[in-house]
Amino acid sequence: MGVPVGQPSPATPGWSVTMSDLARFVPATATVVGEPDNVAVVGLPANFVSSAATETIPGSVLDRALTIRFTPVSYAFDYGDGERRTSTTPGTAWDASGQPQFTPTDTSHVYRKPGIFTVTATVTYSADIDLGAGWIPINGRLTGPPASQQIRVVKAYTALVEGTCMERPRAPGC
Repeated sequence: MGVPVGQPSPATPGWSVTMSDLARFVPATATVVGEPDNVAVVGLPANFVSSAATETIPGSVLDRALTIRFTPVSYAFDYGDGERRTSTTPGTAWDASGQPQFTPTDTSHVYRKPGIFTVTATVTYSADIDLGAGWIPINGRLTGPPASQQIRVVKAYTALVEGTCMERPRAPGC
């Protein structure tokens, strides 16, 4: 059973915890990386992955010791070129998903022009507390500090030297 914001806990009459009480226990700043190697190619998907994960932090609220669990619920990616996307997943590295490089993903982005762009990932968390008798959900959401990474977007020119893309679909440039 959850403890609604502003309502006393059934275990401790007259005692309540709100999301604003937990705001000082900000989860660690997540990182964001772009694949491959923070370099993108104009016209091809660049893949982005946030490192944010569930985090447990011990603390004290209203003079009571407790443990706070922050769980990521959404990831807002700003690709630095005016495009944005919100995802319920942090993204997955191409190798980890078994996909070849430049395959579109839930968190990938296609740049239309070369340049250096700052990609930002902002993670929103739900929170639960444990007073020693199990997890109690807290109403509301908390936004963590944004993580950023510069990505270099380049134009690429390719030439096949052995066969066609139909003959060798995994060859460079196909």
